[in-house]
Amino acid sequence: MKTPVTVERELLSAKETAAVLGVSTRHVFRLVRLGRMPKPLRLGGLVKWRRADLQRWLAAGCPPIDELDAGCER
Repeated sequence: MKTPVTVERELLSAKETAAVLGVSTRHVFRLVRLGRMPKPLRLGGLVKWRRADLQRWLAAGCPPIDELDAGCER
């Protein structure tokens, strides 16, 4: 019997990001535009967020991105 392996994907879609945050996809893009959350990566026509960037932002208490970047090195 095989044990299912759970692998968390490193990149999340807008829909997946919205689900993690408990908001709509429209609100996710609004937060990005206002500089309130990490910017996505653009891969061709795809828009994705790094899971690690979202986790770091959430752990810091969801500060505006300029505040988060000023206090943390990447």
